[in-house]
Amino acid sequence: MKILLFTPQLPYPPHQGTTIRNFYLIAYLARHHTIDLVTFLAPGQKLQVDSPLHTLCRMIETIPQPTRSTKERARTALTSLLPDMALRLESVAMRNLVASLATDYDIIQFEGIEMAQYGRQARNQSRAAGQRPLLVFDDHNCEYLLQKRHALTDLRHPKRWLAGAYSLLQWRKLRRYEGVICRDASLVTAVSGPDKAALEALVPGLTVTVMANGIAPEEYQPVEPAAQALQTPWKLVFTGKMDYRPNVDAMLWFAEEVLPLIQAKEAAVRLQIVGMNPHPRLDHLRANPAIEITGAVASIQPYLAAAAVYIVPLRVGGGTRFKVLEAMAQGLPMVSTPLGVEGIGVTNEAELLLASSPGDFAAAVLRLLTDRRRGGVLCTAIGRRARAFVEAHYSWESIVPQLEARYIALQEKS
Repeated sequence: MKILLFTPQLPYPPHQGTTIRNFYLIAYLARHHTIDLVTFLAPGQKLQVDSPLHTLCRMIETIPQPTRSTKERARTALTSLLPDMALRLESVAMRNLVASLATDYDIIQFEGIEMAQYGRQARNQSRAAGQRPLLVFDDHNCEYLLQKRHALTDLRHPKRWLAGAYSLLQWRKLRRYEGVICRDASLVTAVSGPDKAALEALVPGLTVTVMANGIAPEEYQPVEPAAQALQTPWKLVFTGKMDYRPNVDAMLWFAEEVLPLIQAKEAAVRLQIVGMNPHPRLDHLRANPAIEITGAVASIQPYLAAAAVYIVPLRVGGGTRFKVLEAMAQGLPMVSTPLGVEGIGVTNEAELLLASSPGDFAAAVLRLLTDRRRGGVLCTAIGRRARAFVEAHYSWESIVPQLEARYIALQEKS
């Protein structure tokens, strides 16, 4: 098949959730299909001549990301019926590029709601030329649900009321817009069962296909806990894009409410917050000598390999989180909130430990640290089961063929 793929960011290097998903989709789809890629470049970014995308894709077209001022975002928040995500990447240059594209594609697929207008434009051009491509919406998050959760969380705290009001407004706009996009697509994919259920509740009669985020397990090499039994200070590691609101909330909650409880029992503990674009709301944490905020790193593997416990203290958000799959592939003992592993299917006391309150989260972390000191029997068992779970259920080798099967089934119907 000929597939035209729209992505909001250059998919290589795959350094965070969106780019990881998009790069591996391209890599595995390119084994059997012709891929043409249309994408935006971040400020200062270039498509390198030695990028593997050149081997994987027949054509790559890039346009610089548009920029929107805070003033412009505020104005459109009050005057436009469209949500901010529909306007974030609005670009005349991209619309002109799409207008120049060929129309003989079997599949037109857009990755994330930000690229919906371009996928729909390309599909409409193809229809006008007498073609009947399938329009595929790969919804990386159920966005209206995500904004709903943000609104309900922020509105409980007076200092966050302005952010909560913004999320409340976006939630209402996204309910309408995401529904329109889902109705217009030939196929809608979601990354988890909860996202599937939320989208199907939004659009009665819609059938959403779950295409989970995946992992390449061979890229992660577990370190046996016994080899770290006497390693101090213990490192508690969190990874993620650190201007993403759920990640910021998670680290503020953990650093302010959970970490002190852990340190009261285990003083030799350090928290490493690993990820690009740390938000200014995290700046005050730098004054704590037990906390390291790394910013962007060349690779997260060294940080995972040195972690005593991986933490996922998420309280808002959605989707299937790459950070969880990466830590599981690394064979790390993990403590997470239930929301942090929503939709993944893991079991408390089997592949990880679950905790919700600050006291319970701290107790779970301390339990794993104590086990490490005693040889790591529990940590080893959890890590091995986590690794086996990822290999069985979240390998790209098994995920992408499921998507291809849906392509074929829909083509046969059309």
